[in-house]
Amino acid sequence: MTTTTTPENRRTPARELLNKVPEVTIWFWVIKILCTTVGESFADWINMNLGVGLINTALIFTVVLAGVLGWQLSTKRYIPSVYWLTVVVVSVTGTLYTDILTDSQGVPLALSSSVFAGVLAVVFGIWYARERTLSVHSITTLPRELFYWLAVLVTFALGTATGDWTLELTGWTPGVSVLLPLGLIASIVFAWRLGANAVLSFWLAYILTRPLGANLGDWLGSPGGDGGLGLGVAATSVIFLAAILATILYLTFSRSDVIEGSDPAPRAVNPARERIMLGYYAVVAVAAAALLVWAHHQPHAAAASENDTPAPTTVHLTPKQATSSFPPATIAKFRTIAAGTLAKLDSGDQAAATTRVTDLETAWDDAQPTLEPKNEQAWHFLDSEIDQVLTALRAPNPDKTTEVKALKTLLTSLG
Repeated sequence: MTTTTTPENRRTPARELLNKVPEVTIWFWVIKILCTTVGESFADWINMNLGVGLINTALIFTVVLAGVLGWQLSTKRYIPSVYWLTVVVVSVTGTLYTDILTDSQGVPLALSSSVFAGVLAVVFGIWYARERTLSVHSITTLPRELFYWLAVLVTFALGTATGDWTLELTGWTPGVSVLLPLGLIASIVFAWRLGANAVLSFWLAYILTRPLGANLGDWLGSPGGDGGLGLGVAATSVIFLAAILATILYLTFSRSDVIEGSDPAPRAVNPARERIMLGYYAVVAVAAAALLVWAHHQPHAAAASENDTPAPTTVHLTPKQATSSFPPATIAKFRTIAAGTLAKLDSGDQAAATTRVTDLETAWDDAQPTLEPKNEQAWHFLDSEIDQVLTALRAPNPDKTTEVKALKTLLTSLG
């Protein structure tokens, strides 16, 4: 899938550089998905395994992004290693910004998805009004490159929000969750082949590769009980990183993705066919929304049929037993909030910890209609441990030892 502009619509800048982005070939999409998966896994590892915390992780990557982006902007031509390193860091940073809104500020994913979609529309509007093109074949000036990277950052944030929102709505397993973005991307390729607007098709596919890459990583790395292939996060990250490095080496020596000149010969444009394909995109969007609504209501129907058979709540469950029935992204959200609460306790900020634990209560209550029908016993087990955390932190005279023990017990059960 490539994006082109007609010569009469392409504004000729006073000073042009060699094109700063790669040609959009199959290699572009392969490495984009790989970078998305590795980027998110690495951010989660720093945030959770090293105990840095979500906010601090975002600050670290914002600084790293500034440095890497400065390096990319200082180059005079497209350099595969620099360009794709920038994509990885932008992927991580955009994902973290969404996670902060969701996990730290309690912003609903539906709202953050809408906000990021609006921000992206504004970025595209200003970019087009100034440059008269959104084609990636025309990134030949500093302003255009700045617009390009800003748009890429917002697409990652938007892709994260919409992807997580989809998982929250549906409760799909990692393997199943791969199918929706994959199917939507296939429909975009189909439309592009039939004459859909190339620029619109490119950016739609670009947004969807983020949830596709993240879901693919979850599918490969999650345990078999979670619907994954059980490779583990570390092994999956190593495999994807090796694939990225191999692809970058190939592109560096082959130069098969280098755009020669500022803009290649444009594909013939058929306005009537573009309008038809625009209608096709609208139909696909409505069908996808209908699928999500249907999937969202499936757990509620199951819950109604199980109301008369409550599961026992006193049985102790292992972390795998407690979480394997639930979406990994949802469990990760609870784990992040609990870890953040524990970090505030460790720093001696009782008030902030008490405030933060409210986010856990809200997130858990919001997820109940989706989670409880999937495994009532596991849900009641975790619900009991969360109640112990809430009781400990909201006691009239909180005991830090009791609070820490309750949180660590919950974190152990969450895996």
